[in-house]
Parts: sequence; C-alpha cells; structure tokens
Amino acid sequence: MAEDGPVGESALRAVAKRQAPRWLVEAVRWRRSVWGDLRLRLLTEVGHLPSHRLRNACYRRAGLVLARTSSIHWRAEFYAPERIVIGAYTTIGDSAFLDGRSGLWIGDRVNLGSHVTIWTRQHDIDSRDFAEVGGPVTVGNYAVLGSGCTVLPGVTIGAGAVVAAGAVVTRDVAEYTMVAGVPARFVRDRPRDLDYRLGYAKRFV
Repeated sequence: MAEDGPVGESALRAVAKRQAPRWLVEAVRWRRSVWGDLRLRLLTEVGHLPSHRLRNACYRRAGLVLARTSSIHWRAEFYAPERIVIGAYTTIGDSAFLDGRSGLWIGDRVNLGSHVTIWTRQHDIDSRDFAEVGGPVTVGNYAVLGSGCTVLPGVTIGAGAVVAAGAVVTRDVAEYTMVAGVPARFVRDRPRDLDYRLGYAKRFV
C-alpha cells in the first residue's frame, strides 16, 4: 500500500535515476547546457527590440525581478537573470552587462550609466585548476554607477555611493562616498539628503 503513495513514487524515481544509462544522463546534460546558452543568446537579441515594454516583459519571463517603475535600455546582456533583482525608480543605461550567477541586487532609485559591467563570478588565477569563485553584489538605494565602470564579485556599493566613469570596483564602497580610478579609491563624500526618482525610459532605446 505504501508503494502507491508519494514515498513509493520517490523511491521508484531514485532507482530509475540510478539505473539510467550514462549516454542518457549525458544527453540530458547536453540539452540543458545548450538551452542555457541559447536562452542567454535570445535575451541578448531581445535587447535590440525598440520597445521597453516588450523587452521588460521578456526579461521578467526569464526570471528577472524588475520593478514596473524601472527601465533597462537597449542592448543589455545577462548571466542568470533569474538571480537579479532591480528595485523601483531605477534606470539601467544602454549596453549594460549584469551577472546574476552568485546573486545581484540593485536597489531603488539607482542610476547605471551606459556600458556598466557587474560581475558576480570570476576565475581564481592562483588556483591549480583555474577554479571559479565569486560572491553576490549589492548596489544600494540612490547609488550612481558611471558609464563604463566595472564592479567585481562580492562587492557591496553602499546607499548613495557614486562610482566614477571607467572605475574598477574591487572592494566595498561606503555609503554616500564617491570613488574613482583603477582600482577605485575614495575621492569625496556625497550629501545624504537625497530625494529623487529615476526610471527614465528613452524612446526606442
């Protein structure tokens, strides 16, 4: 009687999995790998559609959490969009690259300039087998990431912080501070009494 219930079905599935021929296991893995790569390619093509509404609908369908008041401009590219969260009244500039593999959280009223790159995974160049390492990236509310800047894995950019154009951020950025350079270093403080909304969506871009 117990074999007809959920426990019995789970046991049968486990046995079937153990007995699956190696070629079948490899075929399933190959199919998943191909679909994963094709999915990212299709999302890249979606980035060329001249409509914010269509693009955003496709991004959400792929699992990306995007507030209705926020916008992602054209030619965006993603890794693991299902692990990316973008808050309210935030604007992502054109040609952004957002890596969600280890988790990416972008807060409210954040501005990303054009060609911003955020990584959450990378290879360890000192590892014998070139192991992949990384960590989640967090971008706090009211943060500003200038055009062409790069954020590396495991970094937290505090609320109200500013990353200058072209900077490479390798470590955490304190709240309401500005950093610049390669690697990015402290430049000055920023006022804390911020009160504005973004989410601007340029037509056809």
